[in-house]
Amino acid sequence: MDFGEHPLSVDRATVGSDPTSELAADFFETATILFAAGSVTDTLAQVVNLAVTTIEGCDFAGLFLLESDLVTAPVLSDPIVGEVDALQQETGEGPGLDAVTQRLISYADDVTEDPRWPLFGPQASASGIRSVLALPLATNFSLGSLNLYARYPAAFGVVDRARGVILAALASLALSAARTHENEESRANNLNAALTTRELIGQAQGILMERERISSGQAFDILRRASQHLNRKLRDVAQDLVDTGQRPDTGRPRSS
Repeated sequence: MDFGEHPLSVDRATVGSDPTSELAADFFETATILFAAGSVTDTLAQVVNLAVTTIEGCDFAGLFLLESDLVTAPVLSDPIVGEVDALQQETGEGPGLDAVTQRLISYADDVTEDPRWPLFGPQASASGIRSVLALPLATNFSLGSLNLYARYPAAFGVVDRARGVILAALASLALSAARTHENEESRANNLNAALTTRELIGQAQGILMERERISSGQAFDILRRASQHLNRKLRDVAQDLVDTGQRPDTGRPRSS
């Protein structure tokens, strides 16, 4: 193996014109790109970019995500996608909505007279969209759909639809992995912040205990009362004491 290459890279010169081999190459390359994207936001952007660049019939692409019973469209490749997505929301029908709610692939050779969407179809056609391929997404945080649009009728052939299915499946996995990673990072950051706050409050207590010859509980009570009086977080009160050495104002006489 050439260690200068990515282990998932594929030499397309050896693939030839065999559709199965091409799909296998697409699988590896798409997986490499998506799982390297990082954040959920970056992964979403890569999904849409790959749809337009790797699926021959796809002119435009976007995403629907179902969050708290509300369908959102967080990423799109072109303003026309926003127009068509808005049409689905306004009419309450369309391939993307069907893919989200019915969890089935929704494909239309020509939306102009498709009986499934009598309101959406003609308006989408008037906007310049004729073919649609909507593929369901299922992540660990949301349901959704990858929506592929084309200017021409019958734009998505068998190979294009297969590539779309592969992309949607890999997108679901990559988005789930990205969200899990973000959640783990958030938990780690929260834990580090909690440990830092605990250490800081302990330092502030130590200063008060040594200076005023009081117990740990009494020192903490001073910090707590100062936090309430100043309407500031306990951590910030402790930070000020550690930084300045000044006893925080509790709003009460020192003898209390």
